[in-house]
Amino acid sequence: MAWYGLFLVTMTVAMSLLDRQILAILAPRIKADLNIGDAEMGVLYGAVFGLFYSVFSLPLGRLADGWVRTRLLSLSIFGWSIMTGLAGFANSFGMLALSRLGVGIGEASSQPAGMSLLSDYFPKKQRGMVTSAMAVAVALGLGGAIGLGALIADWWENAFADGGAPLGLKGWQAAFVIAASPGFLLSFLLLKLPEPLRGAGDGVFSKPDPAPFRASLDTLVGILPGFAWVEFARRKAPVKIWIVNIIAAVVIASLAVFLAHWTDSLRPDNPIALRIGALELTGNALQWTISGAGAYIVICWMQSLALRDRPAFSIIVKQPAIAMIIAVAALQSVINYGVMSWSAVYAIQNFEGAQTTIAVQFSILITVLGITGPLIAGLASDWMNQRFKGGRIYLALFALGVSPFLAFAVFKAPTLGGFFSWFVVYSLVLTMWIPPIYASMLDLVLPRMRGMIMSYYILMMTITGMGLGPYAVGMISDVNEGNLGDAILNVYWVAPAIITLLVALVWRLPKDEAMLAERAREAGEPV
Repeated sequence: MAWYGLFLVTMTVAMSLLDRQILAILAPRIKADLNIGDAEMGVLYGAVFGLFYSVFSLPLGRLADGWVRTRLLSLSIFGWSIMTGLAGFANSFGMLALSRLGVGIGEASSQPAGMSLLSDYFPKKQRGMVTSAMAVAVALGLGGAIGLGALIADWWENAFADGGAPLGLKGWQAAFVIAASPGFLLSFLLLKLPEPLRGAGDGVFSKPDPAPFRASLDTLVGILPGFAWVEFARRKAPVKIWIVNIIAAVVIASLAVFLAHWTDSLRPDNPIALRIGALELTGNALQWTISGAGAYIVICWMQSLALRDRPAFSIIVKQPAIAMIIAVAALQSVINYGVMSWSAVYAIQNFEGAQTTIAVQFSILITVLGITGPLIAGLASDWMNQRFKGGRIYLALFALGVSPFLAFAVFKAPTLGGFFSWFVVYSLVLTMWIPPIYASMLDLVLPRMRGMIMSYYILMMTITGMGLGPYAVGMISDVNEGNLGDAILNVYWVAPAIITLLVALVWRLPKDEAMLAERAREAGEPV
């Protein structure tokens, strides 16, 4: 049953990536049809989806720590499949944005609930292997999105070139509708999957949560702007929390306004992305409004967690090794989302060949390499971790230290053959960072906190990576007259900070892992 559960969770996460990433390969068709720019596509792909995905991962991650995870996954994939299908009927930026935020909410539980479930299906010593399945799922989703998205859109446009398409759908709209359909079958299969005993993978069993939905609602209330203050008042928060929260809100709002004006000044034409009465927001203003809201929500969540669950706050937020892991993942996701959201478009725009042919070739490479790299890394990280302290992090350091140099070779290649050849090596190395980071993070928390730590990971990764990566590449491309190659490489300026953090983590991780039980007891947590 454990391997069947691993298969279903992997397929669920793969479907979440497929429904999320299909927007990227359909970008040229959507831009032409809706008359929007690269920056606006970056906002759709990143900030609009990312804010709701990251925000709802917190209450849904808390629900995963107390409720039946198989049911939660089943309901989630059913909901986001409906919202993916809704994109097939979008005829404006606003309607497409509505679909994306709905997909974000639905997908928010996939990794917290999925990783918590698998951590109880398999023993701790196999955690590297188990987490490699998540990276495999990412590869399947990315590859499927690029290949299937292009094939479906191309086939539809050829089949109905003379008109008469069902419901008047264009090729990119049909791709969304068809991509949504497998989710309904997965929803049914997950509903029938047995729920393992929580804590079985570690031999640390937690008491049943008497009110998981109430705890989830409290989490949501505690992070929403305005509602967080109600939570502070209800729990009699100390004055220091109020002062920090208000100062953070003012600073973040001021910075968002400044960045919106500055990025608007970089382009002569800034389409209106959202109208609310007399208020009009450009794509840049919408981007920084959403990013600012996400940053403020992080502050609210941390303060609310400190009031509601002191042991979790002590272990998740105050542990130096977890802070380093989260920072590495957040910065690397700026690179990953920036590169992967635009790489296929770059290849199509810069090399000769049919759009669909290049997209299919690209999808095959991503899928094969994205499966191979993590599987090697998962097994290798387990082996390395059993032989010396911090062994997993050495593997992440190798992957993220070498990949920037390979990226320059990829995006400076003069031919399509050279691009794909270098991309093979680049992807194989790059994909090795995920299993050791995931496994190390899960080792640093108690079983009842796994949903929360995954939610925190998703929150930070999404706000920084998904929220900034695609948008930054799109904006740089617009400013530099469509030079996507240089725009993609520009996101690698964050690589030195990543390497520095990993070097520090090699030393810090074993210390914090050894102190986990002591930290839990000091915080009043039974272990």
